[in-house]
Amino acid sequence: MSKRGYHHGNLRQALVEAALDLIEAKGPAGFTLSEAAKQAGVTPAAVYRHFAGRDDLIAEAALQGYEMFGALMEFAYRSGQPSALAAFEATGRAYLAFARKHPGHYIAMFESGISVNRTPELAAAALAARAVLEQAAKQLSEHIPPENRPPAAMFSAHIWAMSHGVVELFARGAPGSASPFAPEDLLESGIGIYLRGLGLLPVE
Repeated sequence: MSKRGYHHGNLRQALVEAALDLIEAKGPAGFTLSEAAKQAGVTPAAVYRHFAGRDDLIAEAALQGYEMFGALMEFAYRSGQPSALAAFEATGRAYLAFARKHPGHYIAMFESGISVNRTPELAAAALAARAVLEQAAKQLSEHIPPENRPPAAMFSAHIWAMSHGVVELFARGAPGSASPFAPEDLLESGIGIYLRGLGLLPVE
C-alpha cells in the first residue's frame, strides 16, 4: 500500500487516492474515514470539508474510475476502426486491461455497493462508459439480418457480463480462482463463441 499523502493543497484528491489504496488493501467496507485521513496525512475533521461520509468518498473514486474507463473504452473502440469486429473485440480487451491496471477504481465502481444513481455525475459517467460498448455492438450487429439481430443493448450487456465474469473469477487473483487459461484467452474465446452463435464469425 503506497503512502501518497497530502500535497500541493489538493486535499480532496489526496483523500480519493488514499481511499483507492485502502480499497485495494481492505475492500470498500474495510476502512474508515479516519484511516483515509491518516493515509492522506490530515486530521479526520478535514475529511468532512469534502465528503459527508465514506460512501461519498467511494462514490467519488467510482466517478473518476468511470471517467477513466469510458475514455479507455472510447480509445479502444476508435483504435479498432474501420473494422466493426476489431473495434468490438478491442473494447472487450480494454475492460480486462482497466480492471488490472486500476483495481481500486474497478472495485469502487462494481463491488462497493454504491449505486451509479447516487449522483447525477456518477450516473452520467457510467452511462457514457456503457454507451461505448453498446455503440460497438450496434455497429457490429448491422452485419446480422434484421430478423435475427438482438437489440444492441442486449448484445453489449452479454459481452459486459462475460468480461466482468472473467475479471471477477480469474483476473483479480482471488484465492482458489486459478485457471489453466490466461484471462485474455478466456475472454477472447468466450466472445468468439458468442459471435459465432450470431453468425458474425465463421464456424471453424
